[in-house]
Order: sequence, then C-alpha cells, then structure tokens
Amino acid sequence: MADDLDWERLDSRYADDLILFRSRFDRLRHPGSGEVFERLVLESVDWVNCVAVTEDGRLVMVRQFRFGIAASTLETPGGMVDPGEDHAAAVQRELREETGFGGGTWSYLGAVEPNPAFHDHLCHHWLAEGVRPLGEPRPGRGERIEVVSMTAAEVVRSARDGEIRHALALSALSRVLDLWGTRNAEVAD
Repeated sequence: MADDLDWERLDSRYADDLILFRSRFDRLRHPGSGEVFERLVLESVDWVNCVAVTEDGRLVMVRQFRFGIAASTLETPGGMVDPGEDHAAAVQRELREETGFGGGTWSYLGAVEPNPAFHDHLCHHWLAEGVRPLGEPRPGRGERIEVVSMTAAEVVRSARDGEIRHALALSALSRVLDLWGTRNAEVAD
C-alpha cells in the first residue's frame, strides 16, 4: 500500500497563507552589539504524538505521505491541538482519527520544542498502553494513512536502520524504548 500513499505534485506556488503556521517577523536588538536584526517566527498551535501499545504489546504506527520530503514516512500517530482543546484530549482524538484505536491507560511523557530557532510551539509526547480498535480510522480530508502494527523489536530495528527518521516520532519513541542500545551505559564525566 505504500506506493498508494504517494501524492503527485501538479504544481507549486508560494503564498502568504502558510496553513499550519502564521509567520511573524520580530525586530530584535543584539544584547552585546546593539545591532538590530529581523527574525522570522512561525507561530503554531501545539502538536501531539503518542507511542500507542496494544493490549498484546504491539505498537500502533502510521505510514503517510509527507509533502516536505515528497515521500511516505513511518512514524507515531499524532497531529495538531485544535483551538480550545488541551493536548491530552488532542492526542486521544488524533490516535482515534488516524488509527481507529483508543482506550487504554495514558501517561504524559513530556514535551519537546520542534525547532526553537523559528517555531514557537511544543510537541507533547504521550504513552498509551492497552489501546484497542474502537472503529475505523477517520483521517482528515488532507490525509491518507496506513496503520502499521509492529513489535517493539521491529520498531527499534526500523529506527536503527533509518526507516523511522521523523524527529518527533523518534523523540517520543526514545522515551519508551531503548532505540540506540544506550540504556544503562555509563556516561563519561
């Protein structure tokens, strides 16, 4: 099904509407030199993703086409927090929409800054244990998603082999799995 996820590019254009972001230019004074710089900030709502583990211990992953790299990626389910929604509700909604899975026990794993050089938001990571199918996935109209069930060993192997390269998915997964074989390793002073 992976070939069925690729989107054909018909044309491209640049416009002021960035859809996922609102662009802001800040004029800032350098604290040492006093020189004034203008810097771009992309404002966005917070994002969420989750490591979803089924009742029988399999991880629920998604494969979807990503426009920036013009290819399909393997990653954790997730998305954007809707206005007025808290990230706990958003991550449960996103898992249900993208995969059809839900329920289980949820634990907050913390947040990361996707790119603090020019993004102003956070990505909240969650662990969902004991999830089960609750119905058919209901992806957004701009999404086409393949749900992939994997063992923890398969996910670790996919990360180590470079199949999973989405930084936010790797960040969430690394809070649950030992992706790089470094747990309990001594850290040099």
